[in-house]
Amino acid sequence: MKITDSTRRKIIDSYQLEPMAWSGQLSESEFLSRIFNLNEVRSTDNRFKTAYQDIQQHRERNDDWGDDYLFTDPRFNIQWGTDELFIQFLELTVHPLVRGAEQSSKIVGIYNKILRNDGLHLVADGEAKGQPVYKVKVRGSFHGDVPEVIARQPLLTDSGVLHEHLGRIKKSIGKDPASAIASSKELLESLFKLILDQEGVQYPAKDDVPDLYKKVGEALKINAESVKGSGKASQTIQKIFRTLTTTVQAIAELRNEIGTGHGRTTASIATEAHARLALNSTVTIAEFLLDTLARRKTETSAYELI
Repeated sequence: MKITDSTRRKIIDSYQLEPMAWSGQLSESEFLSRIFNLNEVRSTDNRFKTAYQDIQQHRERNDDWGDDYLFTDPRFNIQWGTDELFIQFLELTVHPLVRGAEQSSKIVGIYNKILRNDGLHLVADGEAKGQPVYKVKVRGSFHGDVPEVIARQPLLTDSGVLHEHLGRIKKSIGKDPASAIASSKELLESLFKLILDQEGVQYPAKDDVPDLYKKVGEALKINAESVKGSGKASQTIQKIFRTLTTTVQAIAELRNEIGTGHGRTTASIATEAHARLALNSTVTIAEFLLDTLARRKTETSAYELI
């Protein structure tokens, strides 16, 4: 994975523009000790022998080093060092040992807005202390047997039910396509409800999948999406959005026709190809909604005091 100089600069600037402590709730010496052996890094103060003593003296007992020393000190070389070192730094700044889930989620939003230019993003990849552990990954499509990124979105309040749907899809897509089609539809329904719950939007229990999608579109202001500077492109984008609406309806109908729905009296004629089509259509919709949700959250929380 390659992180460009421009991306590094923007991420470092985010720490200088707003009072975000990269060490979180740890002392700076504790934080950096998780990346470097500070007792083996030489001191630049002739009174001391190690960088560990330097940091304690100049940052923890006194405060006579600037907040950006970490990025300019050649001993640490965070800004100009290897991609692996910079990634290790980013991942540690949002680790559960360093800060709480809410603060980490906000910082992940800031990072991801910048990392997008390099085709990268931070996603939850495991847990510690009941909080997500974020790792830098290459951005890509969710398409495949198990698009687990859907269930790892830190912006959603509860991903457990999504994991259940994904597990069923993984087990059934080749062996029981009808069940995979039904689970794809149910995954969308659960996702829509999770988004509406998070946005504080009420919905009647009788709402079906198309009804829920309409409410999600209104909550996320999808109809207001446009391409700046191009009216024609904006019209084209709206056509695609209308196609997504049709796709949502079609997935619900497909589940009723050849999925495991409404107490079938005949065997389903669903094939694995049908199941993959339903899944990939579901993923396209989910990816768009989650990207839209992430962008909205980033726009409202970026550069807030953390």
